[in-house]
Amino acid sequence: MPSAPARSWSDITYLPTAEGRLYLACWLDLATREVVGYAMADHHRAELVVDALDMADGRAGLEPGCVVHSDHGSEYTSTQFRARIGKLGLRQSCGRTGPCSDNAAAESFWALLKEEIGTRTWPDRATARAEVFSFIETFYNRRRLRKHRTLGYLTPTRQRHLNALAA
Repeated sequence: MPSAPARSWSDITYLPTAEGRLYLACWLDLATREVVGYAMADHHRAELVVDALDMADGRAGLEPGCVVHSDHGSEYTSTQFRARIGKLGLRQSCGRTGPCSDNAAAESFWALLKEEIGTRTWPDRATARAEVFSFIETFYNRRRLRKHRTLGYLTPTRQRHLNALAA
């Protein structure tokens, strides 16, 4: 596990709604497991992951050379995404085709999110979006304690703050 926020993992999932799927892309800081960037839309085109990456850069200040990891999805291999990581000076890493273990951090986050907010069909995208926002912003990043001694049993945002002070 990295000792400083130098690696970020991303993936996409969807939530079923009566209006159709709501796609959710997230970027996780591997040092703290904080969700540093996310975006939601009714599609999973490249701009979805670019919007989430822009949020991650705005929140976490992704340093040039930071490794951004994903699967080989078309969103992550697109010209638009590669141009954005090039502009930010980031380094791209892609897992092998097939093994979900290459993206275990993101898969673990999806499992927790769906366990906490449920896997039902929401009445509309706005309701699903509000529940995802509430989960990430009021619980996962701010109140949930990382039950791991290497992270000092701190919330992800507190761990990021301490990492910044130590840098």
